[in-house]
Amino acid sequence: VHYRSELDTVQRQLREEEGVTVLIYDQTCAAEKRRRRKRGAFPDPDRRAFINEAVCEGCGDCGVQSNCVSIEPVETEFGRKRAINQSSCNKDFSCVNGFCPSFVTVEGGRVRRGKGAEVAQDAAAIGLPDVALPAFDDAYSLLVTGIGGTGVVTIGQILGMAAHLEGKGVTVLDMAGLAQKNGAVMSFVRFARSPERLFAPRIGTASADAVLGCGIVVTAGKDALARMAPGRTRVVANVASTPTADFTRNADWKFPLGSMEGAIAAAAGLEAASFVDATRLANGLMGDAIAANMFMLGYAFQKGLIPVSARSIDRAIELNEVAVESNRRAFLWGRRAAADLAQVEAVAAPPASLPVNRKRSESLDELIARRVDFLTDYQDEAWARRYLALVEKVRHAERALGAAPLPASEPGEVRRELRGETAGTIGQWPLTEAVASYFFKLMSYKDEYEVARLYTRPEFSARLREQFEGEPRLQFHLAPPLLAKRKPNGELIKQVYGPWVLPVFRVLARLRRLRGTALDVFGRTAERRGERALIDEYERTIGALLDRLTPERRALAIELASVPEQIRGFGHVKERHLAAARALREQLLARYQADVPPVGRSAELAGAVGD
Repeated sequence: VHYRSELDTVQRQLREEEGVTVLIYDQTCAAEKRRRRKRGAFPDPDRRAFINEAVCEGCGDCGVQSNCVSIEPVETEFGRKRAINQSSCNKDFSCVNGFCPSFVTVEGGRVRRGKGAEVAQDAAAIGLPDVALPAFDDAYSLLVTGIGGTGVVTIGQILGMAAHLEGKGVTVLDMAGLAQKNGAVMSFVRFARSPERLFAPRIGTASADAVLGCGIVVTAGKDALARMAPGRTRVVANVASTPTADFTRNADWKFPLGSMEGAIAAAAGLEAASFVDATRLANGLMGDAIAANMFMLGYAFQKGLIPVSARSIDRAIELNEVAVESNRRAFLWGRRAAADLAQVEAVAAPPASLPVNRKRSESLDELIARRVDFLTDYQDEAWARRYLALVEKVRHAERALGAAPLPASEPGEVRRELRGETAGTIGQWPLTEAVASYFFKLMSYKDEYEVARLYTRPEFSARLREQFEGEPRLQFHLAPPLLAKRKPNGELIKQVYGPWVLPVFRVLARLRRLRGTALDVFGRTAERRGERALIDEYERTIGALLDRLTPERRALAIELASVPEQIRGFGHVKERHLAAARALREQLLARYQADVPPVGRSAELAGAVGD
């Protein structure tokens, strides 16, 4: 018997054997483990995975290793990072195999309950308007949509039992497909005054009376849209940006919320569609995003989409015998949100303010100033002045071209106001913004000193306290290049280090002034020398671009300045991304040179291609 990490080795051994070989892969589905844990029928390790987003490079290797959609994108001032959704995490822990020092396992800590959990017990006492149940003659068709492992099927079961308790006819048909891999799930729930009035369990084309969208990705899919009809279908949909399996394969995947909302509104009619971020509210109120689907059921009920009484739903929740009180509170909070969303938002708001790194700069000056401060702490004032010198040079050159047209606003986006002639809105001076962002990225490369500094900053311990309570014990998953063992292919092997490493981090952080000096023992590795060379190369390339910069060439110059966006990760993962980034850079440089021969300092471009 071999552990799954040896799968590739075993396959290579078997291929050398003559004749037929048999390999049996036996493992309980991670989603099934979570279901059993809810019922106390499967071991539940007192352990959680956590990502230090300041250290995270957004390379996506954790998703590649785990194929897990509980690893979610987090947009920050310094680029896209990763975070673990503790509510949907299956405790598989394969994500920590991603080659990245940002992973910490938390032992003994409990996930902190939401702010509203303390007052959620009083939800039943909140006055709610009476609800008129939807009237129907023959049958009433409700489509429930969502992704596997989040309780979509449970919603159908609860409604089926509630209808049975009232003596109504009901059929529930679950279309699960690849639900255990977080695939699309649809439940066709059809009600009638008596069973004899129900002739088929499926909901036909344009035949849904209501849609309960627990996941907007599935709700906006062609199968769900085909069952909606203007003038007939009413829709409530959860707009939470839940990543799909595509995100595990594409680190740059974007959540197309605007287009999905538009598709639903077009299929059902604008007035018939209602959207709410149930996952965020449920997490804030209950401390568990899994409560979002029951929250949505309460929301839909209060909107008049559910043809069974609240009393019957409550009894069905009780008979289900799983997380009864939590489901009751989630249902009641959903009802309250439908009646008075503002009050629920006030309760659900997290107690702590938004982390500093997630607050986006509102002007170009602010964007630059924040990076100057960061680099000063990263190294020293001289390092920050080097950064600022190139940025100001680019700003001066771009200002001679005139401001670029501001990009069109996304639906719901508020255009930022111009703060004076030189401050600049985000997007007004795009080349300067690109250089300010990506020269900073190259200059703040995460060596041993920086990883240590980021772990000793107060923001890391604050984020841990926000997510966990109790006295957790931390384990760090690291592969120090000077200490780690290597695989046969040369890749470093991560090891687990206990909390004793934190004092070591504090010492390393204080030694960061040695970076780049003769005493920098870490700076002698090929990876560190390469990172310093990238900084010099970027300065030369940008300086040469400016000599031939024109309004027509600005867009291509921005692409060139943004190439470091593709350089992500650590060790062998970074090497792979760097190779792709170099290929892209050479293609763009060739295009930039194509129609105008180099003159003056621009002749350096030819050399830059080969550096």
